[in-house]
Parts: sequence; C-alpha cells; structure tokens
Amino acid sequence: MRRSKRSASIKSVVAKHNTLIAVSFLCCAIGGCSHGYDQKEAERYIRESESAWAESVATGDGSVVQRILADDFIGVDPKGGLYDKAKMISETADGPKYFASNHLNEVKIRFYGDMAIAQGNESWERKTGERGRFVWIDTWLRRDGRWQIEAAEDLIAPEPTVSPAQ
Repeated sequence: MRRSKRSASIKSVVAKHNTLIAVSFLCCAIGGCSHGYDQKEAERYIRESESAWAESVATGDGSVVQRILADDFIGVDPKGGLYDKAKMISETADGPKYFASNHLNEVKIRFYGDMAIAQGNESWERKTGERGRFVWIDTWLRRDGRWQIEAAEDLIAPEPTVSPAQ
C-alpha cells in the first residue's frame, strides 16, 4: 500500500509540473512571449546558480539552496521520494559527510516567457571513492523580477565510459 501512495504522490507532482509547462506555453502563445528581462543575463544567472547548487552538495553551503529554491519548491529525488526547500537545505548541510566533490558538467536552458527549463548533469565522487552522475531537469520561474527553481527531478546515472580508439 505504501508504494501506491508514493506512486500517486509522484504522479501528482509530475502532473503539476506538466500543467505548469502547458500553462506557460499557452501564455507564451497568447502573449507573444514578451518578457521584461535580459535573456542572456537570465541564462548566465541560471547557469551560475545551477553550478553553485552542484558544488553545494560537497561544500554544504545551504545559502545557495536558500537563494535559488522557491518557498513552494517541490523536488523528486533519485529514489522517487519527494522533498521540499526545508529538507533540501537540511540535507545540503550533511552533504560533505558523504561527498568529496560534485561539479556541473553541462546545462541546457530554454526560455518560455517567465519560465525556463534547465536540463543538465553533474559528476560526483563520494568519500568512499564511488563515482557517478546526477542527471536532472529544473523548472525555473521568474516572480517579482527574481528567478527561482519551482520544481526539480533528479536521477543517478553512471559516469560515461570512454571507449578506446579503434
């Protein structure tokens, strides 16, 4: 029974995320995607913020999370569990116990009016020597002139292997 509650909860978050995207597309289509901000500056801010969040996993700097996550933020962790801003701030402080490093590899950002979708991945190493990647998608919203992450979904993936030259 617990599994079905989790599935229902995750489906609810995904449905809300998809609804948010659909509404944003509709607003963009109706409003002609006019926005009152410098898109290059917004992209720079989002890219730097994503990099700072990745680094905070190993440094434990909760101020990054406090700044970039919206108060009503909701995330889905790699095991399918839900987390909010308060939980993320708390877990960030504990990160250095487990992670030696975590670095942003790449992020692609697309804008839809006052919404941006950031898709990326980062490489981490645990204190045990284990290595892997987080692969994620973050939904950013611009409210009151400020960009913040409203929703996130994270996966764990192995590091890509480099094949020898043939």
